[in-house]
Amino acid sequence: MSADTVRAGSPSAPAPDGALPAARRGDAVSFEELLDLASRAVGGSVVSANDEFFAERDNLVNPWAPGFTPRTFGAKGQVYDGWETRRRREPGDDHAVIRLGAPGRVHGVVVDTAFFTGNYPPEASVDGCRADGYPSPAELADADWFPLVERSPLEGDTRNRFPVDAGPLVTHVRLTIHPDGGVARLRVHGVPAPDPRLLPGTVDLAAAELGGRITDCSDRFYGSPGNLLLPGLAASMGEGWETRRRRGGGNDWVQVRLAAPGVLTLAELDTSHFKGNAPGWAALTGPGGEPLLARTRLQPDTRHRFRLSHDGPVDGARLDIYPDGGMARLRLYGSLTAAARDTLTAPWTGREAGGG
Repeated sequence: MSADTVRAGSPSAPAPDGALPAARRGDAVSFEELLDLASRAVGGSVVSANDEFFAERDNLVNPWAPGFTPRTFGAKGQVYDGWETRRRREPGDDHAVIRLGAPGRVHGVVVDTAFFTGNYPPEASVDGCRADGYPSPAELADADWFPLVERSPLEGDTRNRFPVDAGPLVTHVRLTIHPDGGVARLRVHGVPAPDPRLLPGTVDLAAAELGGRITDCSDRFYGSPGNLLLPGLAASMGEGWETRRRRGGGNDWVQVRLAAPGVLTLAELDTSHFKGNAPGWAALTGPGGEPLLARTRLQPDTRHRFRLSHDGPVDGARLDIYPDGGMARLRLYGSLTAAARDTLTAPWTGREAGGG
């Protein structure tokens, strides 16, 4: 499988980390629009690496874009924002094992060598496995690994992009660099597949880590709408969704596809950190236009919670804000339908068609 290499600053470069590319209706969807399953923002972690002499393995899953300050030297040399191993003097390869924060099906991988120029790996490969529970590094070494990205050439200071044919469910990935060098970030984009046996009766069905995602949006000028569905509280306005100022009629909105169909009972509309630019009002509707929350006044810098009352399950919702502004998070709590729970359970219990 060949890589689609994109250099920083290239006109074909994807949107910054955390942002959705501004695609028109009907355009092909990039796998980078899907959730980064390995990101620390959803609980990803580097559980082991055979070497991290020059730069720590944990940098691989940081959610922010890598940075670089020239002529900053520590005891081991130039400081890099990534994972870097020592120069090999014997045969072999280096590797790092990552536990995905959200298990799922992988649709694409980005091996980002940003700022690594004379010290990037010439080649890399990525494998996946499904390991239930919380295995140790030693147990993962004996797991049944399968290839996601075959051994492929890399370019330095580049987002090396590898589309992946989505296959079995993946809980862990192993990045192998041939033979050594530095990688700034590893992005593992895909669709989450939560194990419903581990979910409580009422969950945030819009949560990105469970498979909720943004499918459409009126405006993403200052911030990605995908931020609305990330775990935890936003630390600043930069971690939310914000639109430009409207000078005409209309209002801004975002469309959410739930992780699975369910009956919604509670919504949280969080305007934390948005003080002079929070929306004045908001409303929620179902996919067919049925009202979930009537147009309601919002306050700046506030976590609002509203009870919802509607007939039957829904598989999505539309948030309208009036007329514009910014929000930190959107939570849509509810319970899965019996059919949705069975569908989610299938790949975890082996009842899925074709295995799982």
